[in-house]
Amino acid sequence: MAQFPWPTDDQLNKMKNIVSKMAGRDAKEVRVVVSPYRICPLGAHIDHQGGTVSAMTINKGILLGFVPSGDTQVVLRSGQFEGEVRFRVDEIQQPKDNGKKDASIHANGSAKQQEECKWGNYARGALYALQRRGNHLAQGIIGYICGSESLDSSGLSSSAAVGVAYLLALESANNIKVSPIDNIEYDRLIENGYLGLRNGILDQSAILLSRYGCLTCMDCKSKEHKLVHPPKVQVSNESELQKSYKILLAFSGLRGALTNNPGYNHRVVECQKAAKFLLHVSGKDGVEPFLCNVAEEAYEAHKSELDPILAKRAEHYFSENRRVIKGLEAWESGNLKHFGELISASGLSSIHNYECGSEPLIQLNEILQKAPGVLGSRFSGAGFRGCCLAFVDADRAEEAASYVRFEYLKFQPELASQINPDAAVLICESGDCARVI
Repeated sequence: MAQFPWPTDDQLNKMKNIVSKMAGRDAKEVRVVVSPYRICPLGAHIDHQGGTVSAMTINKGILLGFVPSGDTQVVLRSGQFEGEVRFRVDEIQQPKDNGKKDASIHANGSAKQQEECKWGNYARGALYALQRRGNHLAQGIIGYICGSESLDSSGLSSSAAVGVAYLLALESANNIKVSPIDNIEYDRLIENGYLGLRNGILDQSAILLSRYGCLTCMDCKSKEHKLVHPPKVQVSNESELQKSYKILLAFSGLRGALTNNPGYNHRVVECQKAAKFLLHVSGKDGVEPFLCNVAEEAYEAHKSELDPILAKRAEHYFSENRRVIKGLEAWESGNLKHFGELISASGLSSIHNYECGSEPLIQLNEILQKAPGVLGSRFSGAGFRGCCLAFVDADRAEEAASYVRFEYLKFQPELASQINPDAAVLICESGDCARVI
């Protein structure tokens, strides 16, 4: 059992009572989707190029309480955003055009309500993905969604967690059986096909495949995955995972969705340009321009011919792939010190080769590097906003968290003051996969 279980019985009961009042139904009828946030210790920014990545979920995330609506109507409210989202599952959803008003918002809503209810795009995206794969839904849902209290989830893939939550709820309400592997593709359709974000499958894979205490390894080209068990397992009356580390999440105060950040998609394009050039000089013009299709030997032979910017992107890809393989070996053997060193090296490559991150995030990462007991740290997520993650000696986790809070306030008083003090630096454990309770 995790030391900090999530969700708690109180959280589940609160969710059920809210939905019960919304729908006028017995609380016993309410189902709850648990969709955790994820971290990526190694494998940063290479999933969209078909690289090998590592990930695990944490004991924080999204809860979506719902009941089947009894008709085609979807009615949603949020714990974080104002407004009520309404649409029908028999409406055909089209990909978003972020430059235009959302015509699928409830027709009677005012312009202000339309702006407030854009948070419902992931629910419509889930319907879009299910429709695109030939599913005909007859049952809507009445639901209430919220993230872990007091937590700014930027950098933890809250968007993928939300998308997965809506998929599982709509599938459950319509008795549609979908495998985790297929739901990875469905969630990719939400973000790539519906919202136009050019990310890979790391986030969805972690959320849908992870298991408590394990490191999830995903080959994003072949879609093959495996679970690598933690360094220490102690068997007492029942199997209990005894870990010598905790996970620190330190928040920068920088916020914003990736769909609003052109830097993310621009990096993806640069990686593909590098791949296209390297494939061309290797005599493989017909191959899809992803770096996973470039032999490392070809990269080494021709990297000096690349545009300097593109060379940096390719260097990050190939070096990060190597770090993932070494990291899996270190994790499996229990060498957390080396595992942490690789995480820190990944962070440096993200800064110098992938060239993401901002001054506050770089400062926050440097503070984590100096914190007592920290084994390794790097940005979490795309690195343009959000948080940094660190693995820390369990016995020094509280000391490290206090150090980071104090030091970051000195360097970035304005940003630090915007963060809930209770959630500025969180001590977390690994979590489990997304599921319906």
